[in-house]
Amino acid sequence: MLLHFDKYQGTGNDFILIDNREGKIQLSATQIGWLCHRRFGIGADGLMLLENESGYDFKMVYYNADGNESTMCGNGGRCITAFAHRLGIMQNNARFIAIDGEHYATILADGTVSLQMQDVKEMFEGDGYVQLNTGSPHYVLFSKDVQQTDVYTEGKRIRNLDRYQPKGINVNFTEHNDNGIFVRTYERGVEDETLSCGTGVTAAAIAVNLSAPDGEYTVNIDTPGGKLCVSYAKNGHTATNVVLTGNAVFVYTGTVEVEN
Repeated sequence: MLLHFDKYQGTGNDFILIDNREGKIQLSATQIGWLCHRRFGIGADGLMLLENESGYDFKMVYYNADGNESTMCGNGGRCITAFAHRLGIMQNNARFIAIDGEHYATILADGTVSLQMQDVKEMFEGDGYVQLNTGSPHYVLFSKDVQQTDVYTEGKRIRNLDRYQPKGINVNFTEHNDNGIFVRTYERGVEDETLSCGTGVTAAAIAVNLSAPDGEYTVNIDTPGGKLCVSYAKNGHTATNVVLTGNAVFVYTGTVEVEN
């Protein structure tokens, strides 16, 4: 099967984007895993299918690099919005559906994309960490030296703790810096550190103000892949009007032969 694709990246989190509005493309977990493999396939942190959905501009179907359909991906949401714009599906505003529900997205004048995320309905505060769901489940661990942290080893350990099985959890190592916060993320499904994680930085931006007064917040985030911004309204252990803003960059387009 000859497959046409576009490659996008959002702050270094890279994706394979496929137009499946005709509904003819059916990929197995093995095929998706091969496409995302960085030595044998195209190489990506994940793969997305853009599909039709009644009442929406499009539907986002997201798969992790392991080939399994996964929960919401914030960087992916921005990239699929840019992809939809490139396809002529939308102008600057989109309303789309994903696995976690409805999203609104806007392409700004500088080319960055603002993506409305799901409200956070509850947060659990542990000893030095906060657990919450921003469309995907996240564990936010506060540290004084994230740059020197062994993200792979420690992230893998936390991701595989018995209490988070069978699906696991994403782990975000977070510290304050002069800009706002610096975040490194171990992503389940990728099973490694990624250059950034949209739902992860959203979780970190909300968790960092858990003890702060209620109100509206804007948090600037540095990641190994670049800069992001998260704004939201805090009310106790909940957050509403959550918006993630960052780049969504077209890299290249191509075709690949996929074995059946």
